[in-house]
Amino acid sequence: MEPFLVSAGLVALAEMGDKTQLLSFVLAARLRKPWTTLAGILVATLLNHALAGGLGYLLAGWISPTTLIWITGLAFVGFGLWTLHPDSLDEELKLREGSVFVATVFAFFVAEMADKTQFATIALVARFQEPVQVVLGTTLGMLAANIPAVWLGDKLAHRVPMKAVRIIAALLFIAMGAVTLMGLPEGVS
Repeated sequence: MEPFLVSAGLVALAEMGDKTQLLSFVLAARLRKPWTTLAGILVATLLNHALAGGLGYLLAGWISPTTLIWITGLAFVGFGLWTLHPDSLDEELKLREGSVFVATVFAFFVAEMADKTQFATIALVARFQEPVQVVLGTTLGMLAANIPAVWLGDKLAHRVPMKAVRIIAALLFIAMGAVTLMGLPEGVS
């Protein structure tokens, strides 16, 4: 249960103010189909994080345990530092006529590519070796951050202290990195 809960908590906090949460605001405002938008976010996240989880599982099998601990621990510290930098949605969202669901899946899947939560999913699977629990946890964390964005729009964004949330998420990532690095075998440096 630990991989699921840790993954859900880290991603929920890390997503606050992330570009995909901003994308959720935009999609909800433009498309005005909250249930369909949420279904698209769910499918895109499951696909994206399953891909990342598979990669993390493979990497864990190819890399020595000590090297994996170093990579994973330092990656978590890096995610913590990355989380401190606020994201923005730089490009204007351009949607063609068509399905709200398909547009949401496509936009969200692409927005998550090479995002910190995708890399965090890789690292979490590599650390815990529980791909299903981690992918379900990171997906739940993504939904926990984006459901309010879809339902409440930017009214919520002005009430949540985003800087404090980013700092808490960053500290949790860094702590996770430290805990991972403490798992190094004795005498390894």
